[in-house]
Amino acid sequence: MAEYVVWFQDLGKDDVEHVGGKNASLGEMISNLSAAGVSVPGGFATTAEAFREFLEHNNLTQRINDALSALDVEDVVALAKTGQEIRQWVIDAPFQPALEAAIREAYEQIGEGNAELPVAVRSSATAEDLPDASFAGQQETFLNIRGIDSVMVAVKEVFASLFNDRAISYRVHQGFDHKLVALSAGIQRMVRSETGAAGVMFSMDTESGFKDVVFITASYGLGEMVVQGAVNPDEFYVHKNTLLNNKPAVLRRNLGSKMQKMIYGAEASAGKSVQIVDVDREERMGFCLTDEQVENLAQQAIEIEKHYGMPMDIEWALDGDDGKLYIVQARPETVKSRSDANVMERYLLKQTGKVLVEGRSIGQRIGAGTVRVVHSIKEMEKVQPGDVLVTDMTDPDWEPVMKRAAAIVTNRGGRTCHAAIIARELGVPAIVGCGDATEVLKDGMDVTASCAEGDTGKIYEGQLDFDIQRNSIESMPKLPFKIMMNVGNPDRAFDFAGLPNQGVGLARLEFIINRMIGVHPKALLNYETMPADIRQNIDKRIAGYGDPVDFYVEKLVEGVSTLAAAFYPEKVIVRLSDFKSNEYANLIGGKHYEPEEENPMLGFRGASRYISENFRDCFELECRAMKKVRDVMGFTNVELMVPFVRTVGEAEQVIDLLGKNGLKRGENDLRVIMMCELPTNALLADEFLQNFDGFSIGSNDLTQLTLGLDRDSGIVSHLFDERDPAVKKLLKMAIDACNAQGKYIGICGQGPSDHPDLAQWLMEQGISSVSLNPDSVLDTWFYLAGEHGE
Repeated sequence: MAEYVVWFQDLGKDDVEHVGGKNASLGEMISNLSAAGVSVPGGFATTAEAFREFLEHNNLTQRINDALSALDVEDVVALAKTGQEIRQWVIDAPFQPALEAAIREAYEQIGEGNAELPVAVRSSATAEDLPDASFAGQQETFLNIRGIDSVMVAVKEVFASLFNDRAISYRVHQGFDHKLVALSAGIQRMVRSETGAAGVMFSMDTESGFKDVVFITASYGLGEMVVQGAVNPDEFYVHKNTLLNNKPAVLRRNLGSKMQKMIYGAEASAGKSVQIVDVDREERMGFCLTDEQVENLAQQAIEIEKHYGMPMDIEWALDGDDGKLYIVQARPETVKSRSDANVMERYLLKQTGKVLVEGRSIGQRIGAGTVRVVHSIKEMEKVQPGDVLVTDMTDPDWEPVMKRAAAIVTNRGGRTCHAAIIARELGVPAIVGCGDATEVLKDGMDVTASCAEGDTGKIYEGQLDFDIQRNSIESMPKLPFKIMMNVGNPDRAFDFAGLPNQGVGLARLEFIINRMIGVHPKALLNYETMPADIRQNIDKRIAGYGDPVDFYVEKLVEGVSTLAAAFYPEKVIVRLSDFKSNEYANLIGGKHYEPEEENPMLGFRGASRYISENFRDCFELECRAMKKVRDVMGFTNVELMVPFVRTVGEAEQVIDLLGKNGLKRGENDLRVIMMCELPTNALLADEFLQNFDGFSIGSNDLTQLTLGLDRDSGIVSHLFDERDPAVKKLLKMAIDACNAQGKYIGICGQGPSDHPDLAQWLMEQGISSVSLNPDSVLDTWFYLAGEHGE
């Protein structure tokens, strides 16, 4: 006799054929991970046998197979008609009495006398969540279903959803035989996230495949809004190793707009059981999770990943009533974990153009084509192969047309929504959560969608040229010195960590200040006395953070700790801020504090700033951030670098000031490096090195100051060459002085990236590391290996 329902706690991961991927996984976690702190709400599942018997009982098996075998899924109209027809057959068919009785009895048991217990009714297909296909969002989920009659209707809807257009099309494209796929309905206690929050997390970075972080998205209300991509959620990255060492581990926070949320509806039946309402402004301006909750979720993700032995895609919910966090689904991550980590594929824009729209980037590719603005699924026919699909938001129903597009652009959605997962799987670049893409981009425009420049995806005007580079990095030849990288942008850190490297020779703090903060530190320190319009601007920036000064420090911590985590345990040399006065003046509030200088390049910058009375308090904020990264979070691979030190006296004062701010050379393994970028630094190398643990040569400034030319001036720029004999003489003096004292000597200027022959000459002089721009690492490495490989 067929078994009709099974309790979750009696299921395990080997029951996929019996109850589908989702339900088997819920059972697996309840049985094996409860003791490890993973909380999964209980429930039961109908079986695949019950589903097959239901079809047979109503003479549907053969009718459905005949209809599907005659169907061409590329014909979108025929697909819609056949799908609709089959679903109606299922809806109209009665349950066999034994199945109905089994569901009624189980619901009564789970309710313990509450005949209106709210449950989620989810679909779980037997071919689903296999490691090579995500099936993300292919079937239906119904939330807040109350009372047995409503549950029976929802189960029928779930059965019918096996024949959604998207599910039929997806199975054909993935090579699954329709006849071999069955459906199980999971009936699970609801988590009251309508008064809390919910979202999706991955136990790896979805874009780069970097495995040492957990990536979490979160929004208010029921999680379906995040899953569907109907909201732009908050985002968090958590470093696994730091968390396991019981240290603060949240690397980054991005505040999402979270405009709407899904809450319980008044009625109990499928379709009416939930409603969407606006989120009030005050709630939108804050994060919907605390750091403690973020870390708790990450901890559960780590346990789930460890148990399954692979990266996982997990849905979670925060119950607003009991304050607890629950896992409501877990399945294998199917895209990045499958890709060949030994083959580097890099998309590089060869031109730039006017940026029309920005959003969150999905996949690290570039796509160019003609815009097709599509307002509903009825207009999908408009999209021809190679077009750029622009819409408010996609859902899995659009899968048949998504794979035709050169790129996908949406107003709404986050990086873990269905559309993002499907786009990644199809290898189509997507830019989501743009806000106003459907207004700005017009039908027939030529555009280029670039996801190859970090977290922010950009849509450029016109079809721009781009290159695709593929390199095998399995057999990188050995070199007699270290190749490090210049990485300023934390958005690209996980991505660049996949390149062969021995750490970061230059991480510029200015990049973080400019991109992640955008406000002059003085304007934050003196927030109360700033004009109203500037305060208003600052308020927008600091949303979600305690106060203006905390915001500055925390954003520096986020930027640097992301770089430190990406390259851990390799060294990450962070150069303290080196803005010139004109650059500082461009930050919000900057014009109130910065002098007007004729030649800022030679003015108030670097060490002179730190020790001056009127900038010292700003410098102390940088110190606070570096101390937290190193001493509190434990990233002792971070080393500090001091730029533009004009005199030995300045060197002594800066080292003293760092010590007073808790960053004493030698304590907790702290190395402090000096930028060697003025001729005086090379000429008096022995004296400067008394205060530092080594030099990193800034060849850009060293060249311009040696040859007396302004590198920003087009008139004399043809004379700018780091290989000039005078510059090389100074370079050799610096290298020899460091080697004689047994101290670090590297170079982080542009020279070796532009001129591989200069990198080779430096190698011959005995330099210990060359820090290159990421896009020149592979070429320079192979060039040097050809000349000098072992």
